[in-house]
Amino acid sequence: MSKELSLYIHIPFCVKKCLYCDFLSAPASVEVQEKYLSKLCEEIRRKAPEFQEYQVKTIFFGGGTPTAVQPESLCKVLETLYDHFSVAPDAEISLECNPGTASLRALQSYRKAGFNRISIGLQSADDGLLRRLGRIHTYEQFLQTFGWAREAGFENINVDLMSSLPGQTLEQYEDTLYRVLALKPEHISAYSLIVEEGTPFASMELDTPSEELDRLMYQRTEEILNAFGYERYEISNYALPGRECRHNLVYWQRGAYLGLGLGASSFYDHTRYKNVSDLSVYLDGERSRESNEEKTKEYEEEYEEKEALTPREEMEEFYFLGLRLMRGVSQSAFRAQFGEDAEGQFEGAIESSIADGLMERTKDGERLCLTKRGIDLSNAVFVRFLE
Repeated sequence: MSKELSLYIHIPFCVKKCLYCDFLSAPASVEVQEKYLSKLCEEIRRKAPEFQEYQVKTIFFGGGTPTAVQPESLCKVLETLYDHFSVAPDAEISLECNPGTASLRALQSYRKAGFNRISIGLQSADDGLLRRLGRIHTYEQFLQTFGWAREAGFENINVDLMSSLPGQTLEQYEDTLYRVLALKPEHISAYSLIVEEGTPFASMELDTPSEELDRLMYQRTEEILNAFGYERYEISNYALPGRECRHNLVYWQRGAYLGLGLGASSFYDHTRYKNVSDLSVYLDGERSRESNEEKTKEYEEEYEEKEALTPREEMEEFYFLGLRLMRGVSQSAFRAQFGEDAEGQFEGAIESSIADGLMERTKDGERLCLTKRGIDLSNAVFVRFLE
């Protein structure tokens, strides 16, 4: 039986950089975009032979804004993936999209090419808040994009939302939730704004909500979405039954994935990789590959980082990634993977977290999960497994 693999495709271009964004993305000319997509297809063809024993279960095009590039070129990248990887007939194939960057005709092209899930970045239904974020779209443009996506045949749509925005009130945030729920998307991702170093927001005086209001927004998200039938399956993600994002579950469950494109990360064979993140090097840094030795050297050198994980590091990841899921981590799965009991490896972290009301065992003792308080203080819990 084939091993399972997920693919992440990075499209590092956008119409305009948002004020809070620290992702590897920037505006670029059509000429640069087309050269990049050509190099991306070369990378796909070059790396695919190393993964012939795998079957691809999920594909995710992220960015940046993938829909900011020419639709035909983006569809060509997906076609190249199909030509060189074994893609499962029921594979989940996701595409990130910002309102204002995709016409009905483009969305129809994406659906026809094989994309079957789309993630639309709304963030807020309040146009004033959108302007503060540096977003390029209005709420009406989001509604148009959402409607077009449905018309194009997308039956699996995610909407991205953000809370704790500068100047945002609880009433504004709840209004956004209710407006989105009226559209009945299959999935909703809801994140609190984090001001990252190096972003324009980091150098601004921001009137962000208090910590108490931030927590209240967080709590109201779950209460409101639950009332409409959405299950919280991960700290920041909600879905209708059976509509969880299969691609993101791979990350949290430490499945194998290959990142393709600028700065993309990979994990397989107990090793983490990160592609080169300098666009000029990615576009023009091709080296001679005349011999097998040179080919191997080139394949290794295109990674900016390569880290073989120790068994201990993998055990730690098992916990701080797995605990993001509401169902928690399986003790029998830990034992099957590592040949040891988790209690013996992390007794202090587990017992202290339970004693502090941050974690709890399921009734059968098979799983360990974060409590509601533990979700609010999740980073503090995760750190305990790294000490």
